[in-house]
Amino acid sequence: MTSPRRPQPAALRYLRDIWLRFNLSRFVGALALTTVSFAVGIVGFMWIEKFTLVDAFYMTMITVSTVGFGELHPMSPAGRLFVSLYIFFNLLMLAYLLSVLTTYIFDGGLRNMFAMLRNDQEIRRFENHVIVCGFGRNGRKAYHELRASGADVVVVEQNEALVRADGEDTGATIPAVFGDATLDDTLRAAGVSRARAIITALPKDADNVFVALTARELSPSITIIARASLKTSETKLLRAGADSVVMPDEIGGSHMANLIMRPEVIRFLDMISGLGPNKLRLEELSTTELRAEWQGRSIRELNIRSRTGATVIGLKHQSGEFTVSPAADLVPSPGDVLLFLGTDAQIVTLLDQFRMVETGPSRLGSTPRT
Repeated sequence: MTSPRRPQPAALRYLRDIWLRFNLSRFVGALALTTVSFAVGIVGFMWIEKFTLVDAFYMTMITVSTVGFGELHPMSPAGRLFVSLYIFFNLLMLAYLLSVLTTYIFDGGLRNMFAMLRNDQEIRRFENHVIVCGFGRNGRKAYHELRASGADVVVVEQNEALVRADGEDTGATIPAVFGDATLDDTLRAAGVSRARAIITALPKDADNVFVALTARELSPSITIIARASLKTSETKLLRAGADSVVMPDEIGGSHMANLIMRPEVIRFLDMISGLGPNKLRLEELSTTELRAEWQGRSIRELNIRSRTGATVIGLKHQSGEFTVSPAADLVPSPGDVLLFLGTDAQIVTLLDQFRMVETGPSRLGSTPRT
C-alpha cells in the first residue's frame, strides 16, 4: 500500500505560486536559451578551431555582441560555416530575449511583480482578519462593509480585473490573492490559519461547499459565512462546516414584499444597513471588553444614552439567549454581549468611553478608518 503524499514545505509552495502567478516560464526559458547559446559557442570554437577556453570565450562574446573585432587567427572553412550558423541562431535568440524583456519592463510585468510581492508581504502581517472569497456583487459589498467597520480584509478572486478596477475606482490598494478559492494553497496564501472569519460568496454553491470544507479543515475555529443560491444547498453548507448561510435571492424577494406591506419598517432597516439617507450603525460590546470602572454595573448605571446618544437595544446572554430592550436594572453577567444602535459618531463615542484600549490587531466593529 502506498503511503499518503506528504504536503510540500511552505517555501516550495510559495516558490511554485510565484512561478505560476508571475508567468516566469518565458523569462527563465529566455535565460536558459542564452546560456545554451554561450555554451554552444565556447564548445564549438574549442572543438573546431582548437581554441583555449579563454580564447573560445572571447570569440563567443564578440560573435554574440557583433562588435566587429578581428579574429584571433584565420578561420578554417568549418569554422566559417560554424560562425555563420551561430550568428544566425543568435539573431533569433536575441530577438526572442528582447521580446521577453520588453514584456516584463515596458508592459508592466516587472511592476506587477513587485506590486504582488508587496501585497504578499502585507497579507503575511495580517492577524485576526477576514477573508472574502469571490469579488462579485455580494463579495464586493461585504468587503466594503468590513473595511468601513475597520476590519482587515483579504480578497480571494480569480479575475484580477475585477479587483483592480474596484481599487482604481476607490483609489485604494485591495489586499488580494488571485487564484482558486477551493484550493488549500490559495487559502493558505490568504492567511486562513490566522484569520478570524471567512466569507465565501462564489457564484456556484458547489464551490462554496468546497471552500467551507477546506477552511474548516485548515482552521477549525474560524467563523464561516457562506452564500447559497438554492435552498437545498443550505444543509450541505452547514454540514460542510459553515456557521451561517445567506441566500441573497430569498432575502431580496422578502425585502421587496415587505416594502409593500411594511414600508416604514423596511426604511428603518435600510437606515441600519446603511442603505438609507440617514445611516445608523449597529455595534456589539462584550462585558469582558468594558473598562474596569464600568464592569459589574447595571444598564441604568452605565447610562449609555445620556453619555453617548446610542441606545441599548438588546443583550445576548452567555447561554445564547437574547433579551430585547433589557431592563434598566439588569446587570450584565461576564461573557454577555450588549447590542447598541446609533449613528457613526455616537458609536465612536461609545467605544471610546466604554471599551478597553486595544493594543493588538484590530477587530470587527472597531472605529472606522479614515
